[in-house]
Amino acid sequence: MSGPFGIPETLDALLAAQGLMRWGVVRFDAGDTAPAFGDGRRAAAVVLVGVTGQAMWPVFSAWRAATVDGGGENPLDRWSETVLDPIASELGALALYPSRAPYQPFQSWAMRAEGLKASPLGLLIHPVYGLWHSFRGALAFVEWDDWSRDGADALPVFTHPCDDCAEKPCLSACPVGAVSLDRFDVTGCRGHLASGEGQAGCMRGGCLARDACPVGGAYRYPDAQVRFHMQALKLPSL
Repeated sequence: MSGPFGIPETLDALLAAQGLMRWGVVRFDAGDTAPAFGDGRRAAAVVLVGVTGQAMWPVFSAWRAATVDGGGENPLDRWSETVLDPIASELGALALYPSRAPYQPFQSWAMRAEGLKASPLGLLIHPVYGLWHSFRGALAFVEWDDWSRDGADALPVFTHPCDDCAEKPCLSACPVGAVSLDRFDVTGCRGHLASGEGQAGCMRGGCLARDACPVGGAYRYPDAQVRFHMQALKLPSL
């Protein structure tokens, strides 16, 4: 790994101070399309960075309170860049974000690095954290051999949680039936959220289908964080 630090624990400590955590690693082969640094060097690997549960929320909330404009129009994206850009610089890495061009295949990376699969809601589900996690960015490294020895890029082995869920309560919890095994009805969901019933229900208390999932309930976001994410949705005008 390039930069002054060569052990995963260093990155873990830097991330933990911000309520973030190191997820899986994607190593790029010769035939892969890998992110490129500004000088043209090709990344050998990316480390996914994300959040689980409520660890991030107090840090993010304190940052918003101390920021003159509360973080602006997209405060979570801005905060992610504010905390990850310095970490990337310290480690000699390139910070990549789901919301910043050039856009990277974070969903595919997560499936490749963590072995995750989609739930009926379309969200990737984790066997421990359930639906209560997200990826805030990734750190690309030109060199990776240093970390390959600690098993950091070993693919976790587990079964898809939805395959082991017989009752699948998420399918019946949605008040407009937007969730099914075949597809997630985005239009129906967003239309409901924009209605009076949706504003008083899911928009205030969170997605009922997501709440109904029995996996990872202990990592559910705090109510204020749930409302923040719901309010960040750009809904149609009815």
